[in-house]
Amino acid sequence: MAKQSKKHVENHSGNKSRTLGIFQGLLIWVLIPLLFVTMVLLIIANVADVNIFDKAKQLTEELPLVGKKAEKEQDSVLTSDEEFISLNAEIKDKEAQLLSVQEELSKSEEEKTSLQAEIDRLKDEIEQLKIQQMDSKREMKEIVTTFENMSPKSAAPVIIKLSDAEAVQLLANLKPETLASILEKMPAEDAAKYTSLLTK
Repeated sequence: MAKQSKKHVENHSGNKSRTLGIFQGLLIWVLIPLLFVTMVLLIIANVADVNIFDKAKQLTEELPLVGKKAEKEQDSVLTSDEEFISLNAEIKDKEAQLLSVQEELSKSEEEKTSLQAEIDRLKDEIEQLKIQQMDSKREMKEIVTTFENMSPKSAAPVIIKLSDAEAVQLLANLKPETLASILEKMPAEDAAKYTSLLTK
């Protein structure tokens, strides 16, 4: 039995040496010369100023299946780049539009504030004018009452001294009997003037 296992070990070590022999032969006869030839070709290409990698790319593009696949990949990359650029431009356009809308909104807010301030100012003015008008009416009533209580002889010279507008306004608010008696006490030319102004 020991003889059999010794033979088996020798047989097994013989197989190993045979396997190593084939690998060594392949390495010595194929790979080393191939590496040497490749190195010599690279040196020649470098001296001739030829870019091996560009040439290899051109050759692979010319191959039927590889070239089409590379073109498709390149077209895909170009399409993706174009889409990216297009989307980027669209984003910039939208940002510009948004900025424009924000500026318009800001301007409209300022205009709204300005218009509201103007409306408030005009309302205050209207209120003041109403108050002045009411005061003026009250004063006019008081003046009319005063002139109605005065004797026509005393009232006529005072009215003549007033401006035409004030005199006409006063005379227009007097009762007809009081007006007639005051006009009688005025000189004829003044009475005619005020009568003419009252009829207009």
